[in-house]
Amino acid sequence: MSHLPQRRIPATYMRGGTSKGVFFRLEDLPEAARVPGAARDALFQRVIGSPDPYGKQTDGMGGATSSTSKGVIVSPSSKPDHDVDYLYGQVSIDTDFVDWSGNCGNLSTAAGAFAIHAGYVANVPENGICTVRIWQANIGKTILAQVPVSNGHVQETGDFELDGVTFPAAEIVLEFIDPSDEGEGEGGGSMFPTGNLVDELDVPGIGMLKATMISAGIPTVFVNAADIGYDGTELQAAINENRAALEKLEAIRVAGALRMGLIQTADEAQKRQHTPKVAFVAPAKDYVSSSGKAIAASAIDLNVRAMSMGKLHHAMMGTASVAIATAAAVPGTLVNLAAGGGEREAVRFGHPSGTLRVGAAVALVDGKWTVTKAVMSRSARVLMEGFVRVPADSF
Repeated sequence: MSHLPQRRIPATYMRGGTSKGVFFRLEDLPEAARVPGAARDALFQRVIGSPDPYGKQTDGMGGATSSTSKGVIVSPSSKPDHDVDYLYGQVSIDTDFVDWSGNCGNLSTAAGAFAIHAGYVANVPENGICTVRIWQANIGKTILAQVPVSNGHVQETGDFELDGVTFPAAEIVLEFIDPSDEGEGEGGGSMFPTGNLVDELDVPGIGMLKATMISAGIPTVFVNAADIGYDGTELQAAINENRAALEKLEAIRVAGALRMGLIQTADEAQKRQHTPKVAFVAPAKDYVSSSGKAIAASAIDLNVRAMSMGKLHHAMMGTASVAIATAAAVPGTLVNLAAGGGEREAVRFGHPSGTLRVGAAVALVDGKWTVTKAVMSRSARVLMEGFVRVPADSF
């Protein structure tokens, strides 16, 4: 019996923020995978090592966590005044699907750096800051990445420290322009899909639960930690090793997705695991991070813990950080109240790996809240470049 050889595909493995993913230039992909569809999904899954019933992704590039089970396609932009289009796929670890419904804020950082590495950006300065204009193709939004450049190349080393990443690197500032998704749901074009800052969700197995639901950065359902039996200082083991906790948080996510109009039936949530996110918030409180670092309540405005692909995230997703900052800036949301209420242009929150500061500019226009931009700092670097190999009959 004859067997087809493996196929080599040019690729770059990058860290962006607290995530990692495999990056491709669109033109380097096999022709069948250059367009959306089954071939592209199958290729991403085989590269990452999914679906894997063992949950380890041993036979692929994935790291068996939501933060490391990712693929990205970058290409010259189809939009005026943009440098690149950035398309992101969240690959399920143990089930057969790739979720294209949202963005990865952490890998947005790497997309800016990769655009320069790939030769897609014109007029890169010899030294200084190169502003890469990114069109985020999943959600149709603009992201500006301020990438440091040294001797005409991306500067990757530096002294910027990011909680959740062990080693320092060069700082990249991200600006998410008009990051809200103002759909036509109950909210009538508001970034709050129901039109309310706080809703009552009827969650099976829990009952009525207060929630702030927002579409900014990524659709997110916020609840009070105390209302579901937590204090907001939990680390991964407290949630991820507790099946009842995971089921409870997934029930909240599904109820929120239905109320936000993202799905029509609860069963659809199984094929939309990337969005919405669910997060629980609490007033600032001392805790010890996953690295053993003491976080003082005086150093933060509030604590936030967020779920990603059914598990408590080890730090904080970049897109969820945008949602946190935006909700914190709007007086009366659960996030704002946990942070002490009032008006604010930035928020520093505690997460399992440490702290993060994110800014957001919001305004009340014609009775509806809108956000013009959110700003945060991340870092990125190339981990490996060359080729990935996949069996030729796998896509």
